[in-house]
Amino acid sequence: MNEATRAEHWQKVYTTKGEGDVSWFQEEPAISLELIDSVGANPDTRIVDIGGGASRLVDSLLARGFHDIAVLDVSDAALIAAKARVGEAEKHVRWIAADVTRWQPNQIYDIWHDRAAFHFLTEAEDRKAYVARLLTALRPGGHAIIGTFAIDGPEKCSGLPVRRYDAAGLSSELGPGFALVEARRHDHVTPWQSVQHFQFCVFQRRG
Repeated sequence: MNEATRAEHWQKVYTTKGEGDVSWFQEEPAISLELIDSVGANPDTRIVDIGGGASRLVDSLLARGFHDIAVLDVSDAALIAAKARVGEAEKHVRWIAADVTRWQPNQIYDIWHDRAAFHFLTEAEDRKAYVARLLTALRPGGHAIIGTFAIDGPEKCSGLPVRRYDAAGLSSELGPGFALVEARRHDHVTPWQSVQHFQFCVFQRRG
């Protein structure tokens, strides 16, 4: 899927569906917060949420006092919805409307968080571009927290094919510049009570 098609798809999703009408909705992003805590994050930690869309992770981070947050998504409609929801606190957030595979990072981050964006990159060229941006944006010693569908997870999401991963497969995609710190399986319950199997991994960028 090329950049224009990807943007068109997600723009349509976020302009036609309500927050609770998508399978990935979480009232509270508990596992993401647990893993962010596990790497020693504090309010001064610089975090970028890749494919954050209208996710409530930004709300939770703001409530905890984080003040150096970026949310990137290919859909500006998703970012507008999140920005409106957090209200005045949005001044502590950089809202980046971009395709991660074409993004040109202009800041270095301590944590790169991605829940369910990477697994949509079914083309090797797009995955290579993603890793190149990750290497550019994440400081040496910083952490990447990436959640994808597990090997036994769904084969599609939002009508699009995905690639499924275990920890070894995701480590192979990121390459030798990253050390696996933790791997955790997670069962996400959708708004209509079906279960989706996820694989979350924490990596540290080698110095």
